[in-house]
Amino acid sequence: MQKYNGPAPSVSARAAKLVEGIVADASALRCEVTFGTAGERCIDLGARAIGGLEAGRRLAEVCMGGLGTVSLHTSSGLKHWPLGVTVHATNPVIACLASQYAGWQISEQESGFFALGSGPARALSRVEALYKDLGYVDHYSKASLVIEGDKAPPAAVARMIAAACGVQPTDLTILFAPTGSLAGTVQIAARVLEVALHKAHELHFPLEHIEDGIGTAPIAPPIPDFMKAMGRTNDAIIYGGRVQLFVRGGDEAAQKLAQTLPSSTCSAYGLPFAEIFAAAGGDFYKIDPMLFSPAEVIVSNLDTGSSFHAGELAPDVVDKSFR
Repeated sequence: MQKYNGPAPSVSARAAKLVEGIVADASALRCEVTFGTAGERCIDLGARAIGGLEAGRRLAEVCMGGLGTVSLHTSSGLKHWPLGVTVHATNPVIACLASQYAGWQISEQESGFFALGSGPARALSRVEALYKDLGYVDHYSKASLVIEGDKAPPAAVARMIAAACGVQPTDLTILFAPTGSLAGTVQIAARVLEVALHKAHELHFPLEHIEDGIGTAPIAPPIPDFMKAMGRTNDAIIYGGRVQLFVRGGDEAAQKLAQTLPSSTCSAYGLPFAEIFAAAGGDFYKIDPMLFSPAEVIVSNLDTGSSFHAGELAPDVVDKSFR
């Protein structure tokens, strides 16, 4: 993990301020704030609520635990799809892996509820083995969890989440937006840097050598059909995402990271994600996890001044997916 002049920042404390900002601006953001029967606070940013691009941008910053900035722009590098996001994190390992990564599998048998949780609440619960590698521990009195879905979890699940985080249900906020909503497409595009960090970890690159990072990805046009929405949002990163990582260490390791990081290194690369998913029989676990990475990568070595580039955007695949 990265070194700090003092204790590592609390993603839950920083995100709590952003969550209160969303609540204060709920009407302007076209979001809906309600309370569940367990006392948990729920924020709908795109299911029954209209939400929008700005709601998604703020949701993405909550996902990153207040350690990342997300901005909208019209220079994605794709001729027909210029609208995109730029994501930057000064503490990319904590922002992306300790907070943003959707690694918490949340389920309850009686209700049949299942969702992948992301955001700073993960760092409070530490239920994932990933935290042993990260060496990051967070403590805070309030928990914020983000779910990619069209509804908040039932009360029993909310109580379970709160207990895992060491807080009361009344101190838990659950934010959610469907994949095919405006807010959903923005917050997923904003994971372009996160998938690069996650793949770097899977490739056993020392995370403590990653000092900084920035990424861009186009915003997929929303579509109500979940399968098509899932395909588009994945394609935005796999075929339209660009990332630059700033690292320490030797050039050989930096060059190897650049060469192995792009999505084009995966054998499944080249088809829209919806087709890849169908070919896998609808089973995520049959898809090579190395596919989930940006299309284009630059790795810059801060110790030597060298930079290494690999991969490229695939506008034809993005066009096929987005239309």
